[in-house]
Amino acid sequence: MGKTVVIGASGGIGRALVARLCEGRADDPAAGPVVALSRGPCPLPAPATGGRIDLTDEATIREAAARVAGDGIPVARVIVASGVLHGPGITPEKALKALDPDALAFLFAVNATGPALVAKHFVPLLPRTGRCVFAALSARVGSIGDNRLGGWYGYRASKAALNQILRTLAIEVARTRPEAVVAGLHPGTVTTDLSGPFHPDPDQPGVFTPAEAAANLLAVLDGLTPAETGQVIAWDGRPVPP
Repeated sequence: MGKTVVIGASGGIGRALVARLCEGRADDPAAGPVVALSRGPCPLPAPATGGRIDLTDEATIREAAARVAGDGIPVARVIVASGVLHGPGITPEKALKALDPDALAFLFAVNATGPALVAKHFVPLLPRTGRCVFAALSARVGSIGDNRLGGWYGYRASKAALNQILRTLAIEVARTRPEAVVAGLHPGTVTTDLSGPFHPDPDQPGVFTPAEAAANLLAVLDGLTPAETGQVIAWDGRPVPP
C-alpha cells in the first residue's frame, strides 16, 4: 500500500482525517505512511510525518511534492482538505452589493487554484497502474443545479470552479491512470472554525463532528470506483448535482 497525503492538516477536517488514518497504523506494518502537510506547524499523531505547504504559493507546493517523492514510497491517495469561507476581510455575501474583488480573488486562490496546483505537482506521483485517489473537499453549495437560495457568491463560485477542475482532471488522469479516482467530497456541515460563525446545530441531520466527518469521507473514498471519477460525492455516498 502506498502513502496517503493530507493537505490542510491543520484544519478541523484535515486534523481529523490524519488522526483517523493513523489509528492503529503504528502497529500495522502493512499500512501505508501518512504525510500531513499544512501552512503552519501542527501537532501530529504517530506515525504521521509533517511538512509545509501553502496553496497560495506554488513554490511550496512544488517543494512539498518533491519531499513526498523523495523516499521512493508510492503515493496512493492525495486528499486536499483545505478551504476558506470566511476570515479577515471575507464574509459570505448576502447580496450583490457586498462583492469585494480582493475577497473573491482569495477565495478562488485557496478553494480552486490551490487544489489545481496541488494536482499539477502531486498527480505525477500517483502510480499508473492500480487504484489511486486524488480528492478535494468541495461543498454542496458549489452545485449550480442545487442552488435555490442564492447568496455566498464567492464561496459558491470558487467551489463550482473546483468541481469543474476536478471533472477536467478526471478526464485527463484516466488516459494514463485508468484505475484512478478523482473526486470532490461534500462533508456535510462540520463543527469546525469554518462553520462556527453560523452556529450549526449538532443535533440536526447532516451536521457532524470532525471525527465523524473524517470517518464518513474515508468510507466514501474507499468505496469509489473509476466509474465514479470526476463526480462530487456527499458524505452519505450520494452524488451532488453538477
